[in-house]
Amino acid sequence: MIAGLEHVALSVSSMERSLQFYCDLLGLSPARTMEVGPDSLLPTVTAQPGCHARIAHLYTGSFMLELFEYSSPEGRPLPPDHRQADRGLIHIGLRSTDARADFKRLKEHGVETLSDPVEFRPGVWLFYFRGPDGEILELRQT
Repeated sequence: MIAGLEHVALSVSSMERSLQFYCDLLGLSPARTMEVGPDSLLPTVTAQPGCHARIAHLYTGSFMLELFEYSSPEGRPLPPDHRQADRGLIHIGLRSTDARADFKRLKEHGVETLSDPVEFRPGVWLFYFRGPDGEILELRQT
């Protein structure tokens, strides 16, 4: 039934801030942005009558991160104390060629990290950090 994993979608509070973070800082490539409103199929497929959103498709290789900024209905923020152990999507995993250098760069830009880089198993370095809306991301070097 499943042919592969294609994308992850993330609801964000500010498209501009998230594009700066994911494109300018992390290096994902923007492919397109669009406005989708009540006259589209978005209200039907998301079961949100009358909704309106800005959508951006960002790529790293063949993987897409899809950002949604809803103006109607306005999204609720993640609880500030949400943790990796909480149910639901718990993190987005990104690949790195040098986790320790990337960690240093993110810290220089004021990104909140949850740990220093660790060698999780021989030759595999990783650390966790937060995105602009508190979402948790993992950066892994193998």
